[in-house]
Amino acid sequence: MGDATEDMQQASKLPEGDVIRILLEQHARISTLFTDVHEAIGTARASIFAELRAMLVVHETAEQLVLRPESKKVAGKDVADARVEEEVEATKVLADLEKMDVNSAEFHAKLTEFQKSVDAHAEAEENDEFPAILAGCTAEERQSMGRLLLATEELAPTRPHPTTAGHTVATVLTLPLAAIVDRTKDAISKAG
Repeated sequence: MGDATEDMQQASKLPEGDVIRILLEQHARISTLFTDVHEAIGTARASIFAELRAMLVVHETAEQLVLRPESKKVAGKDVADARVEEEVEATKVLADLEKMDVNSAEFHAKLTEFQKSVDAHAEAEENDEFPAILAGCTAEERQSMGRLLLATEELAPTRPHPTTAGHTVATVLTLPLAAIVDRTKDAISKAG
């Protein structure tokens, strides 16, 4: 992943609502959240990590359901499958991080390694998938994908679910219930 500024510059070159613009903007936000988690302390770190965790889970769920099917067509099955595998691994690491004390040295070390893998994953998307989507899909198709991506994110869970990660059918079947449970847990966490 480029830095947040670079991702936003690339995004600004595309029309509002274009799926690639949305994803680049989200990559920029994720990059910023990682920095914010590293710099925060105490309860602020926990709060920012919860926001990062939710954003990553929602983002990856939507990519798997909306972007990957199209990527298989225009970038190839190997490219799409590699990104799914990276997301499955990320879901497992994120689930581990969620159980840790965010102010521990162990959390910091694991988060640093996790950030490197997320950056590499985003960079692979930006280099291998996004150009193929831009070249292989019309502007109207990308707008439609953008709307579908945002709608999917509204229904997506906000916490990692390693047992369904990478399994499109399982993700679709558990999406509504997992999202309700996760968003309820999030509200309870914020309340107290």
